[in-house]
Amino acid sequence: MASEKPQLRVGLVGTGFMGKTHALGFAAAPRVFDLPYDVVLHSVADRTDGLAAAAARSFGFARSGGDWKRLIADPDIDVIDITTPNALHKEIALAAIAAGKHVYCEKPLAPQASDAREMADAAEAAGLKTQVGFNYLCNPMMALARELIASGELGEVRTYRGIHAEDYMMDAASPFTFRHEAAGGGALADIGSHALATAEYLLGPIERLMGDCVTVYDRRPDGQGGFRTVEVDDIGRAFLRFASGASGSIEASWVSTGRKMQHDFEIYGTKGALLFTQERFNELHVYSMADVAGRRGFRRIEAGPDHQPYGLFCVAPGHQLGFNDLKTIEVARFLDCLAGKGREPCNFRSGARVQALVEAIQDSSRRRAWVETP
Repeated sequence: MASEKPQLRVGLVGTGFMGKTHALGFAAAPRVFDLPYDVVLHSVADRTDGLAAAAARSFGFARSGGDWKRLIADPDIDVIDITTPNALHKEIALAAIAAGKHVYCEKPLAPQASDAREMADAAEAAGLKTQVGFNYLCNPMMALARELIASGELGEVRTYRGIHAEDYMMDAASPFTFRHEAAGGGALADIGSHALATAEYLLGPIERLMGDCVTVYDRRPDGQGGFRTVEVDDIGRAFLRFASGASGSIEASWVSTGRKMQHDFEIYGTKGALLFTQERFNELHVYSMADVAGRRGFRRIEAGPDHQPYGLFCVAPGHQLGFNDLKTIEVARFLDCLAGKGREPCNFRSGARVQALVEAIQDSSRRRAWVETP
């Protein structure tokens, strides 16, 4: 029996780590969620025909090619999904918007906040829907944390500490990549963007900050027997003042030995506290001053069907969601947004906001002074 749902035909540009994650998200979302569309994996593009063809076979796309502009020009494609290196996001997104296509783009949205704002403005002027890939925010434990804060169960939040640390650039002999160019943005833009997005998702706007950006390795092998100068930070930190009155800090590091995926936060209020780590992201630890003296302590809440949409993946608590499941949730939310059913804002503004915060931290580090956020 033919489906009565309209088709949504997806064109994917970029087939690396995040390209595969996005493809898995689009493939899994219709099998987990009751979506407003029948998803069609239409076409994929990469740097060469060979790379694109291999990805199409692996990911389940019907067509492939080495020129992303052909996807933009194809009238059959409804959504362009961008998972290329950061410096290419703007050109591809603006071309897709000009062609009347909705756009889903991995973070960071653009190398500069002005570029990100231009992308957001263009989409809104054209009446098109856009989304930035901050999939860690799709974790049901993140939603629970925000609910606990908003309900007042923690009382007045006074302190926030966030960190995103990995070690994939720890080795000084690791080669120079696009991430080490100015357009790459460094650790602060690459993974600090997650820490900043999480901080504002939980506690609201950051009003002022003091930044410190550190380049640990000022040059990297160029793969041809020489070296290239590194233009970006390996570690980025900032003290924060939130509009709510809370204060705190965030740190981003891609040279943290032994860390593979540390995306953590600690929140301390007058009535309670929260602890979270991405390394065990199906758990949230909660402390309540309402507990009887002598019985107080952090208690672990495990993700389960009570924390939707966990139950759509598994009916049993404690069996855990995975990284790709978070992207599947993000894809489903984007499709709901395209159909006018989304509960969260569906646009590039969140990506533009985070990039503005990144630049404010970089500016503060250069000036060695507190700065107001845009």
